[in-house]
Amino acid sequence: MTDARHAGAHADIGWHTPVPQDHPAAALLNAQAVRRQCALVMARTEQGNGAHFTWHPDRLAQVACYVADTIRMRYPDLSVPYHSRWRHFETGGVDRWQQLAAQAGLSGSERARTRIDLVIPSVLLDAGAGPDWQYLDHANNMRLARSEGLGVASLALFASGALSSDQTHPLRTDASALAALAGQTVAAAFQVSHSNPLVGLAGRVEMLRRLGEVVAATPAVFGPARRLGNLFDYLADHAHGKTIDAAFILETLLIALGPVWPGRIVLDGVSLGDCWRHPDVDGGLLPFHKLTQWLTYSMLEPLEEAGYDVVGLDRLTGLPEYRNGGLLLDLGLLQPRDPAFFTDHLAVDRPEVVEWRALTVIGLDRVADAVRTQLGVSADAFPLARVLEGGTWAAGRRIAAERRPGGTPPVNILSDGTVF
Repeated sequence: MTDARHAGAHADIGWHTPVPQDHPAAALLNAQAVRRQCALVMARTEQGNGAHFTWHPDRLAQVACYVADTIRMRYPDLSVPYHSRWRHFETGGVDRWQQLAAQAGLSGSERARTRIDLVIPSVLLDAGAGPDWQYLDHANNMRLARSEGLGVASLALFASGALSSDQTHPLRTDASALAALAGQTVAAAFQVSHSNPLVGLAGRVEMLRRLGEVVAATPAVFGPARRLGNLFDYLADHAHGKTIDAAFILETLLIALGPVWPGRIVLDGVSLGDCWRHPDVDGGLLPFHKLTQWLTYSMLEPLEEAGYDVVGLDRLTGLPEYRNGGLLLDLGLLQPRDPAFFTDHLAVDRPEVVEWRALTVIGLDRVADAVRTQLGVSADAFPLARVLEGGTWAAGRRIAAERRPGGTPPVNILSDGTVF
């Protein structure tokens, strides 16, 4: 086993075949592993033996009511879309992606490829922006912060043609443009300045450049043109008729994009991505794959629009980040043993942060079941992807705004621009 904490595993770039089932990384590169390992942490916590948190199931009904109320406020008819990056492009009631696609005359498979060209870098850029950054959407006279601002800024970066090396086809993202991307280009697109600082800017730029290296080294997935959008063709080629399993999308992304994440644990030549050490789980490794699952959720709409049926959505897990996890903290379903958890500045690999994220994953499953009961809907009609959107993420932001000026999260995470 090789533990690469500071340098990316360049030897891994281009691993595009399925990881053999007997490879030690195979058991960790899927959503089942996330839920399985997180459940071990929850079981210990429920027994009163959690190192850093206590679980209070008597608060579950209150949390479910709060989330159900949030869903009814936002979607009175319960027609909730998937939790995905596409919602941020619609901020303020303006569907910026549809406007861009209409201007470019995109249709059919090329429209799906272009959506993937856009959404992969946009999701990778969607780590915590920090409390001091904002984006001014001049065209719509809107000042946006956090995920909405990052989403609209990433769309502007894409629309500028900066991610395409072929300026006759600017609405593409390819390896050559990514590898050569200048930090100043990203900073300008995101309107970064001394008075408008973006947390983790250098980390975001480096991750996009590494994405270019990975795409260049993986033609089996991204085609001879080394274009992100060709992932659509790869998934279509591996579909069962017009059906694609969500688990297959996630596992493809985990393997194809694994080397993008810098300084992560590498197991026998395979990067584990968003996976951290925890003493209470099998093998001592606890995967979350938060951004990759977020990306998988964001792939659903391009694929469905192109005529594919994506099945098995609830095999994916809830996303362990500060809005979902903050909801559980703010409403007391989850409580830290040490009050300093709310005041310290915490690195993502701190044991208490890893434990909080694990409990959030299982907590979201339980909240989702209780919310469906409140709403009188089934899991098939209202999968976790809709509960998150309606939903726990929005409720986490709502309770934060009620509790703290500016709606800041209850936890201070030291972000490098690659996790949250």
